[in-house]
Amino acid sequence: MTTKQPQRIAFQGALGAYSHEACLQARPDGIPVPCTTFEGVLRAVREGRADLAMLPVENTTYGRVADIHRLLPESGMHIIGEAFVRVRIALMARAGTTLEQVKHVRAHLVLLPQARSYLDAHGITAEAAADSAGAAEELAAGGPAHEGVLASAVAANIHGLEVLADGIEDLDHNTTRFLLMAPEIDLTRRGTKMMTTFVFEVRNIPAALYKAMGGFATNGVNMTKLESYMVGGSFTATQFYADIEGHPDDPAVQRALEELSYFTNMLEILGVYPADPGRWDIAT
Repeated sequence: MTTKQPQRIAFQGALGAYSHEACLQARPDGIPVPCTTFEGVLRAVREGRADLAMLPVENTTYGRVADIHRLLPESGMHIIGEAFVRVRIALMARAGTTLEQVKHVRAHLVLLPQARSYLDAHGITAEAAADSAGAAEELAAGGPAHEGVLASAVAANIHGLEVLADGIEDLDHNTTRFLLMAPEIDLTRRGTKMMTTFVFEVRNIPAALYKAMGGFATNGVNMTKLESYMVGGSFTATQFYADIEGHPDDPAVQRALEELSYFTNMLEILGVYPADPGRWDIAT
């Protein structure tokens, strides 16, 4: 009997990053493969150093993650899953340090404003770091005794730091959506609620986008995301990225995609995957 080997999942950041937390949520038995950049994540899969890639695509507070929508169509990879991770911020320090002793913290530039009320209330100054989980690793390796780090509690556990306060974020709904990607597309129906993601470019005719979207409305297909971005360095060449609820084999989705094809020069399905339950937690 052959034992199935755990999959290696590449992500951007150090061990304990929120992307690492997404990996643990999607594949608890997976092997994390930290990478420095988003491009490095995709390269790790292409070069065989990882089996899957985990990439953040959007955040409820800050919107889309820069460069991801450009990278996805060019990556040659396909979405096989999604994960919604609540950004819970923990203040951590070296063992033996008390909260009263912490006067300065480091964290990623985006994370610091999310805990501003807590830091101000405790008279704690803040400094931007390249990576929150990386800052935790540096502190554990011998940083200042009375310095703290803001990061995921996963980072504290991995790097042997002590959590002095948890859940200190100002907003209790801040959530990041991650996409799990693989070299091969999987079109099987793997859940009761499925999502389909695709990119397309409309033909250069009047009201092309309006007409292209009409098929989704008339067939009752819910489009949860539609974003445009420039391609080829041109202000006129526009590509669209879309998420819809449903599977391409659903009759309503079939009809909507067929109608869309009449008004497009290019239509490519990036992935068909089960909807994460966190999608509806965010909506409510």
